[in-house]
Amino acid sequence: MMTDRIKIKEIDSSNTSDVKQYNPSNRIYVRAMYGFYQKLRRYTGWGLIVAFVALPLMQWNGQQAILFDIADQQYHIFNMTLFPQDLTLLAWVFIIAAFALFFITTYLGRVWCGYTCPQTVWTFIFIWFEERCEGSANKRKRLDQMSWSFNKIWRKTAKHIGWITFSLLTGLAFSSYFVPVRELYLDFFTFNTGFATTTSVLFFTVITYINAGWMRSIVCLHMCPYARFQSAMFDKNTYIVGYDAKRGETRGPRSRKDSPEELGLGDCVDCDLCVQVCPTGIDIRNGLQYECINCGACVDACDYTMDKMGYPRGLISYTTEEKLAGKKTKVLRPKIIGYGALLLIMIAVFFINIANLSSAEMEILRDRNVLYRENSQGLTENTYTLKILNKTIKTQTYDLSFSGLKDAQLLGPNQIIIKPGEVLTQPISIAVDPYGIKENKIYITITLTGASGEVETIEQQTTFFLGL
Repeated sequence: MMTDRIKIKEIDSSNTSDVKQYNPSNRIYVRAMYGFYQKLRRYTGWGLIVAFVALPLMQWNGQQAILFDIADQQYHIFNMTLFPQDLTLLAWVFIIAAFALFFITTYLGRVWCGYTCPQTVWTFIFIWFEERCEGSANKRKRLDQMSWSFNKIWRKTAKHIGWITFSLLTGLAFSSYFVPVRELYLDFFTFNTGFATTTSVLFFTVITYINAGWMRSIVCLHMCPYARFQSAMFDKNTYIVGYDAKRGETRGPRSRKDSPEELGLGDCVDCDLCVQVCPTGIDIRNGLQYECINCGACVDACDYTMDKMGYPRGLISYTTEEKLAGKKTKVLRPKIIGYGALLLIMIAVFFINIANLSSAEMEILRDRNVLYRENSQGLTENTYTLKILNKTIKTQTYDLSFSGLKDAQLLGPNQIIIKPGEVLTQPISIAVDPYGIKENKIYITITLTGASGEVETIEQQTTFFLGL
């Protein structure tokens, strides 16, 4: 509804001498901050990186657990092997991811950006290298302002070595989803990888180094489309990082012993910590801004200051526009319910499609040069070529049969053995005495019996030319 839109807060630009304006050309020296949300973000980020690197290293039934083998057009995901004809599942994955993003954004704002986006995770990892090599934010700033010296050179060199090493690990980890990991690492460091593999590893190494090391917030502010269309999903009940202006204003410095009421001040001491810890360099006190990625760094910084001053926490917090206005937040609302219902339906359809995936596929090609022929026994014979794909990771034995024609004969094998991922081309013939037969439809069937006794049957219809 139009009435649910968040009102735009106008900022008087005529008097901004005391406001630290963000300039994208300036480097942002993010100050380290520790607190509940930063601990949550840090553990989430490290967990995602470990999972990203470790998943291709896992083995499943004697082969790589996750391997997208583009050359052989086989995509192995644990016990499941997908082929190009199964890639409609990929469309469902993208649709589910989109609606999950809509649902989360409507409810919790840009928490995806703040906690799980690869750009954010890798940026904070690179900042971690900066802190270890060059020190805190103020030390890094002073180091950049100093003239070149041995101290500056070795610190900068150590930082960039760390960045490049981690970027190379990222490139190798990404490529290991498409190239067998045991071959990749050994061949790469012994200079035996092919051109395509080497190019992909180096490409992602360079992209990671540039994005996380140099561009950082520029990617979030000027390149990521999500920052631009997120406002379409926000409403007054969306949880955002917000500043309680009623409590905080008028802001100003004071002693811990001073009473803010007597000084005519709010709880904000104007320490600027919320700006110093922000990875995009904004001042959250100016209101909701599209640059905010909801990482919660300013929340932890403000709570730290409030604790030191002896004031209640929550001056900056995860809140909603309704709550800041003194109203009650509505969690369950039509938009949330709609996104949630659609998301559940799509997840259900996705798993139904997975459950209905067959372990084999069959295609029947008939001989179009000779539609039928009469053999030496006086029977009418049709020739077919079966193309059968084994979509499992094991060698399978399939029973071959047919139905639809009375007293017909199968001229070919009754069992076929197919290796994992192999497409077997098997010619067969079916012969029948045509007199007295009116039906010309036949059904060719392959049957697979699993180790635990379950039976899977794949049947296709084709035509039998009687020659009458």
